[in-house]
Amino acid sequence: MKTKILILLTLMISMVGFSQKNEIKAADKALKSGDAAEAKTILEGAKSLIDGADAKYQAQAYSILGSSYANLSEFEPAINALKKVISVEEASGKKKFTADAQQKLSQMTADIINAAVEDNNNKDFKAGAAKLYMGYKLSPKDTIYLYYAASSAVNAADYDTALKYYNELKAVGYDGSGVKYSAVNIESGEVEEMDKTTRDLYVKAGTHKDPKEERTPSKRAEIVKNLALIYQQQGKNEEALAAYEDAISSNPDDVNLILNKANLYYTMGDKDKFKELMAKASEMAPDNPDLLYNIGVISMEQGNLEEARAAYLKVLEIDPSYVNAQLNLSTSYVNEGNGLIDEMNTLGTSRADTARYEELKKKKDDLFIEGSKILEEALKMNPDNEGVLAQLKNIYGALGDNENFMRIKKLLGE
Repeated sequence: MKTKILILLTLMISMVGFSQKNEIKAADKALKSGDAAEAKTILEGAKSLIDGADAKYQAQAYSILGSSYANLSEFEPAINALKKVISVEEASGKKKFTADAQQKLSQMTADIINAAVEDNNNKDFKAGAAKLYMGYKLSPKDTIYLYYAASSAVNAADYDTALKYYNELKAVGYDGSGVKYSAVNIESGEVEEMDKTTRDLYVKAGTHKDPKEERTPSKRAEIVKNLALIYQQQGKNEEALAAYEDAISSNPDDVNLILNKANLYYTMGDKDKFKELMAKASEMAPDNPDLLYNIGVISMEQGNLEEARAAYLKVLEIDPSYVNAQLNLSTSYVNEGNGLIDEMNTLGTSRADTARYEELKKKKDDLFIEGSKILEEALKMNPDNEGVLAQLKNIYGALGDNENFMRIKKLLGE
């Protein structure tokens, strides 16, 4: 009886082995004939048999399955299948299909990146990010893929994924700086970028001229800035501040990091800290009119009109045509004049009240006139600016200056 059972079991194992061989042979034939979908269907249907097979058949089956997935642009299962080939053969010590699997994985990287570029061009940023990350995992030395994966995730508003990728970039010490090599194509006259070896060969061959090398800046500050912005988006302001502190400690001369940190404090409602950092940024970049303008805006919001005016005047020293600074400088005088109206409205008809009323009215009118002078100067450089014209019209209307009021109305086409 025992002998019969043993013979039966041996027969069953042989039949299973025979079935595995047939399935693998059929799938291989289908793949070679160009029918990757059929090869995939055959092997997926026989997966339980294949997983129970010895290493030789497993490796061969997963090699065919990986190639089938790859031909169908099903990248993730293709990678998993080809990695299974490598792991199975590594465990068995027999590496018949490993080299081929490694070569296919290497070739697939380019296909995945090209597919990711197509996804991004089609605005499918989430799919593009996933493929770029897949490309990075296949080729970890190409950290640029991880950088682009993070950018795509941001474009997809998938901030959790972007955060993961940016933190990974930070962990691997990604810098992103490098050198761009270029030369002018003599035939077309266009500047072409290429690797150094190719560029030098083309110049030597006489097809290109004017070789140039341009160093690209580090992207570390940008990565930390994006980390902080994502934390802000998620309402994690303390984490965002910590990210900026980290970045600034490594890049103390980067004025943009100071600005971003200042803007974070502004969104948190800490305008004093915002103003302090903006002043620091302004010292670092004294010729940047935008910094000074923002200092003026916050000073106005805080009611510090003299500080605001000083900031706007510095802006106009640097850029006399900075129309928003002109408008806000004018507004600072108009707002101060409007601030007097409340007291004017509380006064009675006594001689003292009448005298005070006339005093306040003259002061108000003088402030309005000062505001109008600034805008008249602005109009010389920006004659069609509707914001300037509209504010001038309102000032002249408040002053009762009908002649100038009608002049500005005409310029507005009213």
